[in-house]
Amino acid sequence: MNRLIIAAFMLAASPALAQPAPAPQPLPAKLPFSPSVRVGDILFMSGQIGQVPEGMDRHKEGFDAAVRAAMDSIGGILKANGLNFGHVVKCTVMLDDMADWPRFNAAYLPYFADKRLPARSAFGADGLAAGAPLEVECIAAFK
Repeated sequence: MNRLIIAAFMLAASPALAQPAPAPQPLPAKLPFSPSVRVGDILFMSGQIGQVPEGMDRHKEGFDAAVRAAMDSIGGILKANGLNFGHVVKCTVMLDDMADWPRFNAAYLPYFADKRLPARSAFGADGLAAGAPLEVECIAAFK
């Protein structure tokens, strides 16, 4: 599996081999990225941010809603490519406040059936896009 991932990263550098995967909905033309790119049997997804709904606490129910929004966006990209969360092999989590780590985990776990969890990295990041409290990016395998 390690060789497959390393090879996929090497292939991603070749524009002729990397093709944007379909998005669940059209993106505004001003955004300089694709929601996902398929290289061979690997799908690289751009980070998805979660926003806290207006009027909700940024570190309580609003944070939970933001996690669900980001994960649902990832689910939409997976579905548009004929995949589901069972195909996810790696996630990277960026949190504006690491104190939200336990809440993130509680909202994240239900997306993975039978607790088959992907490899994961996480770090604190100050100043995420659009003032979001979190961003999640994932890599999925078609096989």
